Amino acid sequence: MADARLPYRADHVGSLLRPQALREARAQHAAGAISDNELHGIEDRAIQGAIDKQVEVGLKDVTDGEFRRAFWHFDFLQELAGVEAFESAQGIQFKGGIQTAAKGLRVVGKLGCADHPMIEHFKFVKSHTRATPKQTIPSPSVLHFRGGRKAVSTDVYPEMDAFYDDLGKAYAKAVKGFADAGCRYLQLDETNFTYLCDPDQRAMLVERGDDPDKLPQIYADMINTAIAGRPDDMTISMHLCRGNFQSSWIASGGYDPVADVLFNQVDVDAYFMEYDDERSGGFEPLRLVPKGKRVVLGVVTSKAGELESADAIKRRIDEAATFCDLDQLCLSPQCGFASTEEGNLLSEEQQWAKLRLCVEVAEQVWGGL
Repeated sequence: MADARLPYRADHVGSLLRPQALREARAQHAAGAISDNELHGIEDRAIQGAIDKQVEVGLKDVTDGEFRRAFWHFDFLQELAGVEAFESAQGIQFKGGIQTAAKGLRVVGKLGCADHPMIEHFKFVKSHTRATPKQTIPSPSVLHFRGGRKAVSTDVYPEMDAFYDDLGKAYAKAVKGFADAGCRYLQLDETNFTYLCDPDQRAMLVERGDDPDKLPQIYADMINTAIAGRPDDMTISMHLCRGNFQSSWIASGGYDPVADVLFNQVDVDAYFMEYDDERSGGFEPLRLVPKGKRVVLGVVTSKAGELESADAIKRRIDEAATFCDLDQLCLSPQCGFASTEEGNLLSEEQQWAKLRLCVEVAEQVWGGL
């Protein structure tokens, strides 16, 4: 049985602001000034520091902060067999006129997964902490949503059903790899269920030939294929996000259009849900969360440095508890602090203060973590 304590009452999404020394080392490596081994050693030391700090602020689970990645999603997906990274015409567009580095992914061969390098990343964390090591990876839907049919070779996959099936099976191999390495807390970072709540994103999908009413079930089936063979004692959570890059965002809209499929058709154990501002809608969809699943309320923003008040957070928890039993609820920031290596617009001190606040409020509300 999955660990009933997970997610913890105070938890976190996973990514952390990169320390300056790590940022400089990655730039030096990109310029050819330091070797792979030198960068790896600097990453190791930075991750150990992040692990120690997570424990210091009171968290019961730790991640590597995604310190070995440039992007939360590309770095994982490009290591799947059949996936190719390329320099795109432009980056992903965020509100405020900013965009990520120009990079894209396309499927050029049959999908698969063998010995994914991030399994070694997990092993490092597990061997360097007594806390619960948590691994984050992008949801399989991410490989489809941004590029759609145009990003999938018609020679390799004439029909999209075969693509969805193979992608789920490739992920199942990755999940097994993490499980065999001792991972018992795995998180799927999922943006696309929430993008399907945004009218503009739905219109984009219709224009390119996708049916936004059918995608939630397609994605649910693919995710379920990916996690069906997990060990009984592995907890799998899903983080829901509307975009997170340099404190900007992409999508808006409450969870209502996808809530039933999300909560009742996706076989994960818990949901990290973005709820830090009005873009996420109300708590009403939580009425559909079945008993036995947990919801982590992301009411503390990772997009700005100002520290929320404990009383305001408690009021939000009380509001959510009118739709979902308090015992099913937990607390975290609404997203990671650095979905890409650029990071959000706040300081490391502000980041740690927010995580410490989550721990303090959780202890007051639930009497422990």
